[in-house]
Amino acid sequence: MDIDSPTVLVFGAGNFGSCLADHLGDSSHTVLMWSRSEDTVREFNKHHRNPEVLQDHVFPQCITAIGPEFPSQDVVRSVNVLLFAIPTEGIREILTALKPKLDDKSLPLMIFVNKGIEIKTHALTLEIIADTCGPDIAKVATFISGPSFAKEILKRQPTSVSVASLSHEHAERASQLFHQPWFRCYTGDDPIGLELAGALKNVYAIAAGMSDGLGFENNTRAMLITRGLAEMTRIGTAYGASPLTFLTLAGVGDLFLTCSSSTSRNYTVGYRLGKGETLDYIIKTLGSVAEGVTTAKALRTVIANLGVKAPIATGVYEVLYEGKDVGERAKSLMSLPPIRELDFPECAGRPAQKLMEKLELCR
Repeated sequence: MDIDSPTVLVFGAGNFGSCLADHLGDSSHTVLMWSRSEDTVREFNKHHRNPEVLQDHVFPQCITAIGPEFPSQDVVRSVNVLLFAIPTEGIREILTALKPKLDDKSLPLMIFVNKGIEIKTHALTLEIIADTCGPDIAKVATFISGPSFAKEILKRQPTSVSVASLSHEHAERASQLFHQPWFRCYTGDDPIGLELAGALKNVYAIAAGMSDGLGFENNTRAMLITRGLAEMTRIGTAYGASPLTFLTLAGVGDLFLTCSSSTSRNYTVGYRLGKGETLDYIIKTLGSVAEGVTTAKALRTVIANLGVKAPIATGVYEVLYEGKDVGERAKSLMSLPPIRELDFPECAGRPAQKLMEKLELCR
């Protein structure tokens, strides 16, 4: 792959897909952005504005919208970077359609920025890639996560993210692709931890929003962020991720951002629940996807299978899907008996080990 003059195909024209297309287009890359919406494609190519999101922003001329038909084999094989910026629940469908169009002898760099756990299978994206595209492609897939609100990236405000892959070479390539004076990348080799951190922080952002919606203030938010990080690390360690990954930009960095800003969609869901609105009404009027809502459902099963305690995440699930009262769940959390502050599982790693076996890797 010629990383010096890449052509990028972005799957997804939502907030994050659009802002990353803008970032790459402004960095002298040729960018195609696929959308399922015919109106979005037509209006974007006519006015270089996205009629659905970030409407006030004028995008670079080097970005072309395509769709709503799925990209053809000729288009897929004409690019050397594929960037996936669609909700996790749609990844399996997209990759299944994409696999026959790939040239196995000249694979593009595949980068994933979605954050979530598939509800039906409880699979991370890395496993979905292995199921749909095979272990060889999964082993070189690259993941980007970190504190990175779309509107601030558009403003070129200083931003840093984590980039992880089982292949150091591919993580470096993705880092080089995105790295700019306003956008700094740090590489790592724990995509499982990065994925878990990016998915789980959305659930804890809902909890932080609930707290603020109930009228609690700074002490409570700081408690939720810190104990949320402890739960994330406990779950990740039991899964088989490195506990250090949860201290990175993809972990505590993204957790802090999403739990402390009203710009966060997941925080907004929690805040409105705390104010007494119903989940159905919030989802209908939110205007975009809050992946923490679906992740909370999948996470419930993951927690049970791992046998770990995660009372905050469990409380969020009970409010979202069992109709429990937000205020009563807050009281019950505070009424739990005292425990050790840092309490990680002694036996850890079986889910990650099974995934490594699927990828034909020893770990």
